[in-house]
Amino acid sequence: MKLPLNQILQGDCVENLNSLPAKSVDLIFADPPYNLQLQNELHRPNMSKVDAVNDGWDKFDSFQAYDQFTRQWLTACKRVLKPSGSIWVIGSYHNIFRVGTIMQDLGFWILNDVIWIKTNPMPNFRGVRFTNAHETLIWASAGKGAKYTFNHQALKGLNEEKQMRSDWWLLSLATGKERIKDKDGKKVHSTQKPQALLYRVILSSSKAGDVVLDPFFGSGTTGAVAKRLHRNWIGLEREKKYVQAAQKRIDAIQPAEFDSQIFDASGRRKSAPRVAFSTLVENGLLQAGQKLFFKKDKTRFAAVKPDARLRAADGFEGSIHKVGGHYMNGAPCNGWEHWFLRENRKWVCLNDLREKYRVENGLYE
Repeated sequence: MKLPLNQILQGDCVENLNSLPAKSVDLIFADPPYNLQLQNELHRPNMSKVDAVNDGWDKFDSFQAYDQFTRQWLTACKRVLKPSGSIWVIGSYHNIFRVGTIMQDLGFWILNDVIWIKTNPMPNFRGVRFTNAHETLIWASAGKGAKYTFNHQALKGLNEEKQMRSDWWLLSLATGKERIKDKDGKKVHSTQKPQALLYRVILSSSKAGDVVLDPFFGSGTTGAVAKRLHRNWIGLEREKKYVQAAQKRIDAIQPAEFDSQIFDASGRRKSAPRVAFSTLVENGLLQAGQKLFFKKDKTRFAAVKPDARLRAADGFEGSIHKVGGHYMNGAPCNGWEHWFLRENRKWVCLNDLREKYRVENGLYE
């Protein structure tokens, strides 16, 4: 069976998942019902009604009923997920702990929990609890030891070249022009997720051309972002009004023409030839006896030895990576990024020195 790529399948998500080929999807993003258990209407201090989530699809008779529903759709997701794929599930305190337990019971391997910290959360109008200012995402691979895609360098690019943390700030709710509304100006979907959130999820965990599946497609944010990033997508949605709104939204998107060099988010420089540290020493770009400084810190340095090893001030010897790790209390270290030399009163990173050697010696040709 061919995958229904870039299509919305209307109907029950479990039935549609079971109709797809096994091990055929690279990434799943799931925004399931939260089972908010709202008993009464919510009102602001001025007695105006809060437009809360009271849709029928979010109501379950009991925790047991919700758990059974959760186990069914997660089991179906696990069947279609490739061994090298991964899954993201978002939720709140109402459901995410129950979801996480079931994911582990089914054999998913949790990689991270990520906290989406909202910059504009709805306040707790009664003042009887803390303001709910975050939601939690669980990111998991297909199983323990399974390979998965993680575009580490791409996420650093979104974070001023620093490693992306698991607390995601500056991602507001879907408001303003981003909010999908009907002809009467009312929001189409009560829990529409912001594009910025899906952008991080899809960019981090998939490659161009991969298949991204959303079993609770709603207003189609997953498909909209996937299309912009040149991923294939499959949406599963029960409600006809959501299907229509999502299709209209996605049809209006015209992504930039695909260019593999631009849309490759892996961060790997496949065309960069290997250059060993010893090559820089042998060719005179570094001299035996020259001092290198760790993270531009003049109090932590090492001397270059004739055999291209480094000798730290305390006598520890090894490669640029091992001596760097020594200064980081045994933590893994990429010496190319952490060692610097002083040249004409400027700090020069070893990685930049290596790149200079590649360019000057025509290694890219």
